[in-house]
Amino acid sequence: MRIRNQSYIMPEGPSIIILKEAVASFKGKKILEASGNARIDTSLFVDQPIVDICSWGKHFLLVLPACTIRIHFLLFGSYSIDEPTKAGPRLYLRFARGALYFYSCSVRVLQGHPGDIYDWSGDVMNDAWNARKARKKLLAKPETMVCDALLDQDIFAGVGNIIKNEVLFRIRVHPESRIGGLPSRKLGEMIREARNYSYDFLEWKKEFTLKKHWLAHTKKICPRCHILFIKVQHLGKTLRRAFFCNNCQIWYMPGAEPAKKEAPAAAVAAPRKKRVTGKVPARVASRGKKQMTGQVPAVPAARKKRGVASPVLPARRAGKIKAS
Repeated sequence: MRIRNQSYIMPEGPSIIILKEAVASFKGKKILEASGNARIDTSLFVDQPIVDICSWGKHFLLVLPACTIRIHFLLFGSYSIDEPTKAGPRLYLRFARGALYFYSCSVRVLQGHPGDIYDWSGDVMNDAWNARKARKKLLAKPETMVCDALLDQDIFAGVGNIIKNEVLFRIRVHPESRIGGLPSRKLGEMIREARNYSYDFLEWKKEFTLKKHWLAHTKKICPRCHILFIKVQHLGKTLRRAFFCNNCQIWYMPGAEPAKKEAPAAAVAAPRKKRVTGKVPARVASRGKKQMTGQVPAVPAARKKRGVASPVLPARRAGKIKAS
């Protein structure tokens, strides 16, 4: 069954994979009508069959015989299948059976086949992903903040802000750490988890449970330390939102010992008040008809505050990851 009117806000690589699967039935179909408010010549697409449907990172690609339609959903792009969700699509493609609508996105025409344009080894969700190349590219940028490095599409194509925040929380690295300060082991963890979390993201997105699994992104309390997360609205050169814990996420700088950055006073949770025990002062007389004397009565177990259990962090994947 074809998915209808399915939209994604702030799409990351896994969301593009879902879109690719949703429109797979259009492969081999001829475009009968093309229009939209994108600044391209849509007449080029008419009477052209869709030879292939693929993706590279956040780029959704419709391959035609003479060119490729590249769609980037930016921050607030969306799409719908068969039925429009609103007026003024950026691109509209009609087929004998069905139609595709793309909104608030960037549409470009690329000359040639994507295989001649893109480096598939840089796509974290592609079978050709190459972790060694990613490490080499990262080591060439020692002064880069890790929060910026994870969003570098030349290194981690498909990784977006959600994946960035969750990966850094998983590996316990402060987002302002520098690539050159990361121990080799930590650098390896970051590279592996960028791919691992992308596949977790894909699985949870298909189950419609993605937000339930967020441990850091948009959260207020650290599930490990039970103190307030730090939220920075515009962090690094990429100026994206960051959510992190100053206690368990370690700050790494080149030539310096790893350290925990001092958290602002407002970011530390207030200590819990101790329970009052001992004898009741003599001045306490009575409550209603019951006289209160001697020891303070024990608080019933049902009324005691329950402790907050630390969530179980997702286990790291072992072996090869099956790509879609």
